[in-house]
This record gives sequence, structure tokens and C-alpha cells, in this order.
Amino acid sequence: MSDATAGWFNSSEMLIGGVWSGTTSRLPLENPSTGAQIGEIARGTSSEIDAAVSAARSALQGPWGRSTAVERGRILNRIGQLVKTHLEDLARLEALDVGKPLSQARNDAVALARYMEFYGGAADKIMGETIPYMDGYTVYTLREPLGVTAHIIPWNYPMQIIGRSVGAALCMGNAVVLKPAEEACLTALAFARLAEKAGLPAGALNVVPGLGEEAGAALTAHPGIQHVSFTGSFSVGQAVQKAASENVVPVTLELGGKSPQILFEDADIDAALPFLVNAGIQNAGQTCSASSRILVQSARFDEMAGKMAARYRQLRAGPAEADLELGPLISERQKQIVEGYLRLGADLETLATGRVVEDAPEGGHYVAPHLIAGARPGHVLAQEEIFGPAQVLLPFDTEDEAVAIANGTGLGLVAAVWSANGARQMRMAKQLHAGQVFVNNYGAGGGVELPFGGTGKSGHGREKGMEALYSFSQLKTVACLHG
Repeated sequence: MSDATAGWFNSSEMLIGGVWSGTTSRLPLENPSTGAQIGEIARGTSSEIDAAVSAARSALQGPWGRSTAVERGRILNRIGQLVKTHLEDLARLEALDVGKPLSQARNDAVALARYMEFYGGAADKIMGETIPYMDGYTVYTLREPLGVTAHIIPWNYPMQIIGRSVGAALCMGNAVVLKPAEEACLTALAFARLAEKAGLPAGALNVVPGLGEEAGAALTAHPGIQHVSFTGSFSVGQAVQKAASENVVPVTLELGGKSPQILFEDADIDAALPFLVNAGIQNAGQTCSASSRILVQSARFDEMAGKMAARYRQLRAGPAEADLELGPLISERQKQIVEGYLRLGADLETLATGRVVEDAPEGGHYVAPHLIAGARPGHVLAQEEIFGPAQVLLPFDTEDEAVAIANGTGLGLVAAVWSANGARQMRMAKQLHAGQVFVNNYGAGGGVELPFGGTGKSGHGREKGMEALYSFSQLKTVACLHG
């Protein structure tokens, strides 16, 4: 780890009020590809969180709070340029820390740069409006920052989620306290160094690594914050919302999904095939918007199953630096969870599996990808988020049946419809319970500009695009009586 971070940042430090410092207590840092410890990170607690919130509050009362929208935009753009300059370094850190194939980590670094560019360009374009009112009045609205915003991000996509949440919050002039996941926080620390280099004032961004039940819990319950952004599991999301409610603080929650792709008999299967498979196995399936359910109209089911199975047999899992289709899971605990789900599907038909390459390190947390059929819509593998490389194929006969199966989990993050029938496309898009619906594609290439978030148990609030800026601001109405 010292070689990877030398001259850039110390992985065992945190950033509070422009000062980098360590803690007496630390947490081990593991390489998922090998299972070996590669370093340590700081173990922040409630005292460090309290100091970080205080530093953020001071930043709002200082140069950062007095900065103009144009100045904030220029800083974000400079951060984006520095991300591009250090693209390969960031990609290698992410691959090392998370275990994802190097090319996927590189795409995440590109996305982080794009978020900074997008929000850098948007900073001076968020405007209020004038409201026609009674004679003698001039009424207008202002968009103002919320204040100190708390960001608790997961281990699966640190760079992308920093971009979409921290980028939007800074764009609107908030001061940020970021608690990265204890499993993967290297790129969060690296990002903070780049932000400093770009001229972000001290205290505008504070980074406190630590355990969720310690630093994370202290942050969500802190009376000095004005907004919480959380991405993670449903159970932790519940706890976050309860803690924030004690201080009447708004919360943006993204809690995962069981996202379906629905193929009708008139779909172009060959065009759909790479979207279907990649959306299930990217980052070893550890993706909130992973497409873990494939619904296929019965007339094309066998054909689709055969083509997906052929593709699955070619999939390989191996260490991040090998840059194969899949890397390891993040931890031994996550591996055990995924293997537990696969055992619950032992009564189902495994159509095909990929393989773990022979030279994969024995201590790595590898699971071969599985393509499964024979589950009824109520089966646990068709209902719950596996968060691993497994997809379930489900047949349907009618459009109404497809809608019922797709909407039958209580989760609603992403969905896709594959059909050449334009009327059907529109009907399905309206009926599906999902924050994003894609027609004849899946993911739209990442879509920095596209609002993202869930319905039902997938959470609430929206990130990405211009919509995120409204979430990180508050509207003030000014009514002037002048006669």
C-alpha cells in the first residue's frame, strides 16, 4: 500500500477541517482478490464526526460559504481535470480496494470526472423564479444550500457515488462530511487530496473513515447536519432514516433492487444479450441496479435460455489485475451470503455457470457466475437482492403477467423493456414500479445526467442529473410589498 499511495495520501489518515491526521485505533484493509491485508485505515468515532461537522459548519461561515456559484463551478471543474490526470492511479486503487476488474474501475474513474464536469457546469445555472402575485408585490424564489450534508457511501462504487452525491452537494454550496465504507475507502481519500489541490477550501469536504455502527451512526444522528445521503442495505437504511428523523433531517436513500429486464417475443434477442448478461455480472453482481431477474415471454424462452447459457459458460472470474469479466466479491462475509443464496436455489435448474480461473489466489473471495431457471416468482432467489453474480430466468405469457411479476418484489430501482412494439413500450414504462425504465437498452451508458433513485423499498429521493441539485438545496420565497 505504501507504494500505491506514496507522495499522494496516507491511507490511515482522515481529513477534518483541512488537516490530515490519524487515530490511535485503526481498521485492517484487505485486498479482495487475495484476501491479504494490505494496510490500515483510520477508525473514526463520534469525536471525529463531531469535529468534522464543526469544521463543515466553520467552512459555511468562511470562504466556502461566501463563494459564488461561478467559483464553486470552477473548483469542481478543476477537480474533474485532476481526476483525469490521475485516472490510472485512481482506477488501480479502486481495483485493489474493491476487487473489480481494472477496466471497470477505469470506467468508474471516468464517471467521477464526468460528474465533476457536469456539476461544475451546472453550478451557476440553478436559478429561482419570479411569481405573479397581487398588485404592489414582487415575489421571487431563491435556491439556497441546506448546510452541512452527511454522505455515507458503500463499498461497491465509491468513485461513482462520491461523484453523484458529494459533487451535487458541493455544487449547491453545502459543506460535506463523507463517511466511506470501511471495506473500501482509498479512492475517497484520494479524491479528498485532489479536491484540496483544486482549491476547495478547508472544511468544505471532510472525510472520516470508520465502522458504520460507530462513525456512521454518529453522523446520521448528529444534530449539526441538515441532510443525509445514504446508499446501502434496506435494514441499515431504516436505521439511518430513524436516526435522522430525531433531528427532522431529510434523507436520500438508495437501498438496492431486484431489477427486471423483460423480453417480449418481438424483441431483438441478439441485441439484448450483452445488456442482459453484463447487467447481472458487472462488479461480480455487486451493483444496486444489477439486473438479477430476466423475464422472457414463453414463446422465446428456450431460445433466450440457450443463448444466455452459452454466454455464461464463457465468463471468467479472477483477480482484479487480470481484468476478466468478473473480479472477487468484496469480502469473505459477502461470499458466504451469496453462496447461501445459491444453496437456497439447489432445487432449481442451473442452466450454466462460468468459472473461477485456475490461477486465482486461494484467499480471494471468488464465486462463479450462475444462470438459474425453474424458480416461481415468489421464490427467494426471484424476490431478494443476492448482490452476487447470479441471474434468474422467469417465463411469462401475457403483458399483464409480466407487469405483475416485475412489480411483485416491493423493490423498484431499475427495469428494462425489450420490444419492437412502440405502444407496448409506452404501456410498460408507465406500469412498471421503478425509478428508471430503459427501453431496448439497460443503463444508458451510466447516464450522469439521468435522475436515479428508487420506489418502494428501494428508497426515495433522486441523485444524478439536475434533480440531485434540488435535493441538496432548499427553496426560499421572498415576498416584497412595495406599493
